Amino acid sequence: MTLQQLYQHAKKTFSQAGLESPAFDAICLLEHVFGLGRQALILHGDEPAPSQQIPAFLSLVQKRAARQPLQYLLGEWPFLSLTLSVGQGVLIPREDTELLVHTAVQHLPESVPLTVLDLCAGSGAVGLGVVSMRPKARVTCVERFDAAWHYLQQNTAKYQTKFPVQTIQADILDPLTPTQFSPVDAILSNPPYITTADLASLQAEVLREPATALDGGPDGLLFYRALASLWAPLLKPSGFLAVEIGEGQAQAVRQLFSHAGLAHCETFCDLSGMERVILACRSL
Repeated sequence: MTLQQLYQHAKKTFSQAGLESPAFDAICLLEHVFGLGRQALILHGDEPAPSQQIPAFLSLVQKRAARQPLQYLLGEWPFLSLTLSVGQGVLIPREDTELLVHTAVQHLPESVPLTVLDLCAGSGAVGLGVVSMRPKARVTCVERFDAAWHYLQQNTAKYQTKFPVQTIQADILDPLTPTQFSPVDAILSNPPYITTADLASLQAEVLREPATALDGGPDGLLFYRALASLWAPLLKPSGFLAVEIGEGQAQAVRQLFSHAGLAHCETFCDLSGMERVILACRSL
C-alpha cells in the first residue's frame, strides 16, 4: 500500500466511526508511525509505505476508531511551548488550561523567585508551563495517583535542566498534607470538577481518562472546598490562589473563596467566552 492509501484508509475509518476530525487524526498517526506530515504526504504519498511499519499503523487506526484518545496513542501532546508525555492514567493537557497558566504568570513578577504550588498536577502541565515563562519561580507539583505520578516524573525529568520543578506525591484532600509545606506565594490547580452524575455522559474519549482526574464529587466542588479550607491558609500575605473551573461553577467557587477570607476574586473567560479561571488574593 502507498502512504496516500494508508492515509485515506485511516481517514475513511475515522469518518465511519464518527470522529470529529478524521483528517487531522489520520495525519497525526501517519506522522507518528512514518514520520510524514501533511506537506510530506503531498510530495511522497504515492510511494510504497515501509511494509514493516504498516501493521503498527493499522493497529493504531483501529484503536483510535474504538475511541482511544489520540493523545494516548501518540504518547505525547503539546502544551504551550512544551511537549508532554501522556498515556493511560493521566489527564490529557488541554488548551483551556493554558489560560490558567497565563493568568498566573501575569501575577508573578519575572525578577522575583516566588514559591508556587501546582496541586492535582497530573502531567505537570501547569507547573512546567509556569516555569517555562517564569524561570525564577520555585514550583512544586503535587500529585496523588501512581499512574499520573509516573507521567509527572517523566515530564519533570525531561525538562529538569531547562525548567526545574520539584515533585511530591500526596493527597491534597488529606488535612495533614498542607502541613508539609511552608507558606507560598501562589497556589494553582486544575482540579477534578465534573459532578459524579455527569461522568457517564462525557465524550467516549474523555471516559478513557482517569475518573480520579475528573470526578469533583456530587456537586463538582469537592476540591475547591479543600483548596479554600486547607490550602488557602498557606498563602503568604498578598499571595493568590488561581484555579480552573467548569461551566456554571464561577459563582459557587467565588463564594467558597470569599468565605475562606480571600479577596479580589477575578474571573477570566476562555476563547469561547465561558468563565474558566478564578484568581483570588489573600488579604494583607
